Amino acid sequence: MSRIGKLPIAIPAGVTVAVSSENVVTVKGPKGELSQKVDPAITVQVEGAVCTVTRPNDEKQMRANHGLYRALIHNMAYGVSEGYKATLQLHGVGFRVEMAQTPNTLNFTLGYTHPIYMQLPKEVKVEVKAERNQDPLVMLECADKQLLGQICAKIRTFRKPEPYKGKGVLFLGEVVRRKAGKSAAK
Repeated sequence: MSRIGKLPIAIPAGVTVAVSSENVVTVKGPKGELSQKVDPAITVQVEGAVCTVTRPNDEKQMRANHGLYRALIHNMAYGVSEGYKATLQLHGVGFRVEMAQTPNTLNFTLGYTHPIYMQLPKEVKVEVKAERNQDPLVMLECADKQLLGQICAKIRTFRKPEPYKGKGVLFLGEVVRRKAGKSAAK
């Protein structure tokens, strides 16, 4: 039995979980509504405030899907009740971020010859914090963990952290492993 898959999912107060006939799990809560199509062989049962995921056999793919779908449903239940947050830090001289004129658009200045504009989905709430003598911060909040991770990964690709000076877009609290530069010739 999958260690992750066999765990029951506790449904928080104010959250409803529904399973359709096509095996689509829909989770509604105070932060929004999310849905996920589940493999037809996997059964999802909702009993009161507990949701359980079961599999028909012990084939390798079934074992993998069992834990996967249990984790996805758990992430949806947590996302619509509490929400997920991520904070990115822009570390480098002259690196800036600001909200553009159009709604939910960020304007990045990351040392290139041009500014980078990024349009965010409407599901994501964004806040920019730029204080004097401190690195600018981008705080993102969303009910969908997958969407939030994709957006953070996309922002990081604009300027990945480099190991020599440590400049780039980092998660708050992330430590970049530094390398020594080339030594002077003698």
